[in-house]
Amino acid sequence: MKKPLFLFGLLALTWACQPAEKAALETEKINPSAYWGENPWPEIRKKRINQLLPEALKNAGVDVWLVICRENYNDPIATHVGGENASGTAAFLFYNDQSGFHSLVFSPEGEATALDDLDIHEKVERVPRGESAVAKAVEFIKKTGFSKVAINSSESNEMADGLTHSQYLNLASLMGKDTSKLISSEDLVYEWLSIKLPEEVEILKKAAQLAADFQVEAYAMIEPGETTDADVAKFLKTKMAEYGVTDAWHPDQNPNVNSGPDRGHSHATDKVIMPGDVIQTDFGVKLYGIWVSDIQRFAYVLKDGETEAPAEIQQYWEYGKAGSRIALAAMKPGVKGEDVDRAQRDLMDANGSLYVPWSTGHPVGYVAHDVGPNLGGARIPTPRPAAQKLLKKGMTFAFDGFHCWKQADGTEKTISVEEMAVVTDTGAEYLITPQEDLILVGKK
Repeated sequence: MKKPLFLFGLLALTWACQPAEKAALETEKINPSAYWGENPWPEIRKKRINQLLPEALKNAGVDVWLVICRENYNDPIATHVGGENASGTAAFLFYNDQSGFHSLVFSPEGEATALDDLDIHEKVERVPRGESAVAKAVEFIKKTGFSKVAINSSESNEMADGLTHSQYLNLASLMGKDTSKLISSEDLVYEWLSIKLPEEVEILKKAAQLAADFQVEAYAMIEPGETTDADVAKFLKTKMAEYGVTDAWHPDQNPNVNSGPDRGHSHATDKVIMPGDVIQTDFGVKLYGIWVSDIQRFAYVLKDGETEAPAEIQQYWEYGKAGSRIALAAMKPGVKGEDVDRAQRDLMDANGSLYVPWSTGHPVGYVAHDVGPNLGGARIPTPRPAAQKLLKKGMTFAFDGFHCWKQADGTEKTISVEEMAVVTDTGAEYLITPQEDLILVGKK
């Protein structure tokens, strides 16, 4: 299989190609399986279960984790445990004992062979037609004597909240007097999903680079006074289709192209991009249907006679960029998410920025707003619990360098230099080269 080409970004490579080479590359664009290669998720998932989940169980103080999967209305964690193809109800158990880590599945016999063929789990036990997989799992739980049984019911973590009310009632009925042993899996799911394997980080780098490169190319096609924010968004959607990638979040708001006042999380409108505008594009792509990026790139539209951005706009850009750098410097194992937010907000105050209500950053990986510490809360009387969580090696974040000012018409505009980073042994590092300079639209 051919591997993705990321030397100086995909755009630089495309521009550098001779006609025949460029034609060959464009052929690859419309053949995603050839371009990206075989989906690595099956092997990565297996590795995550066997290498990361045992430690997550220990850290969360869980004896056994019960996940119930079924057709049409499945648990959000199903893909992570191998239950995405469940038809009849299946019960997945994960636990540690004196002999090590174990994964046991009670599966309807009609699907058990296919599940066993995936070679994800230590044992797949067939459940005859007419019998209950959940009842079999509860029988095993009682026989083994587990005292803390984690189930997917949570008020704070949607990835740990897949158990429906009717499923809980059935489970509680089967558990009987042992129902008191049921605890939320929210801490376990947090411990497991918040850490990414090194090979996952490499995929996230590709997703980040692709999103950044596409935005640079989109800015190059703008005709001031004619092109709209929605036109730029359509261009980016076309690039996604060419490269066989999908949306990192809801398609209606990916990308958010905004050349006017702040709109927050929004959709691109038919506003015409004009000279003097500062353009924000918030954009992400999903690779292999699993891993997502979240990257922003900023541009300034030159007015007649200008060869660079006005001094005040350039200064605002430098302030925002400095916020990104100081936030990155604050990221290291053992610090709270709130601490990273505070480092940047202190700088924002010193630089005269208006208040920005959004957190400095958030976990990113399987979804744009993933499981992990929230990089926020430094200016909130009661920060959310996720802002008190500690950063750990292997966590990945999207985070902004902020500076907000009031424009001549009284509206507010925010530069939010959004990059992605991974926490290392001693600090953190950007996944791709961060944006250093404002992109100038209309420069000859």
